[in-house]
Amino acid sequence: MATALITHAAFLDHVTPEGHPERVARLEHVLHALEGLDLHRVTAPMAAEDDLLRIHPKSYIEGLRAALPASGFAQIDGDTFLSPGSMEAAWRGAGAVVRAVDMVMAGDVANAFCALRPPGHHAEKETAMGFCLFGNAALAAKHALDHHGLSRVAVVDFDVHHGNGTQDLLWDEARALTITSQQMPLWPGSGRPDETGAYDNVLNLPLAPDTGGEEMRALYKAQVFPRLRAFKPELIVISAGFDAHKDDPLAALNWETGDFRWLTRQLCALAAELCDGRVVSTLEGGYDLEALAQSTRAHVEELMEAGK
Repeated sequence: MATALITHAAFLDHVTPEGHPERVARLEHVLHALEGLDLHRVTAPMAAEDDLLRIHPKSYIEGLRAALPASGFAQIDGDTFLSPGSMEAAWRGAGAVVRAVDMVMAGDVANAFCALRPPGHHAEKETAMGFCLFGNAALAAKHALDHHGLSRVAVVDFDVHHGNGTQDLLWDEARALTITSQQMPLWPGSGRPDETGAYDNVLNLPLAPDTGGEEMRALYKAQVFPRLRAFKPELIVISAGFDAHKDDPLAALNWETGDFRWLTRQLCALAAELCDGRVVSTLEGGYDLEALAQSTRAHVEELMEAGK
């Protein structure tokens, strides 16, 4: 079966101020890197409000709508901005992960990658932050659980920054296992090993600055893969951030493109073993344009190989 690539031109209409690391060029480089691949290309729909209400209260959604500027920028926090196109982009990002889950669960595709922005894993229940507006990975998990009736969904987040939003949104969701590796110390400062969720359903793996791919592989083999096998998820959601790359300007881990390829291959193999290969991946961080493009291409190539 095919791998779905779910994206939309509206993701390019979320504009940030000059010099901001989460910029339009990120997605342009990603899409260029994926040109020529035999992907099942899907236009990201707008999410239904009921979908977003699975993870965010109505007051939060309405607050973002009210803050949307008619021109220029509205600043939500120190590094999170809205432009006139931001809400459609965020709603279609949420719609992308919902559509991805629907397609994978229906067997229409083997797996799916959502090439979207703004990213999502820092958005908490009532707080936009860290470039993020809606918690896309958490929404994918909740949609699979609530709409498709799954009993267990795992979220694996290998972005260099801790997915505090996903952790917040799924903290008391016993049916979801959230596993994150992140550099520590580093913004946002959360992600300690003692943050384990309301039902021992969160696994945080802090990584010291300068941690390379060899150490990462050993850690995932020792802790992540056994935990996934024990949990037996019926779907794996990946928060695919590529800012652990050694060339990324916002952090100090030393992963290489081949490490993202290896990690994707291992997660897909586990999905084949545990849940009929069902994987939904959504783009998070990655701020060196060339490293982002190369790493995303490697990630998607491994999704495609797993789907054959």
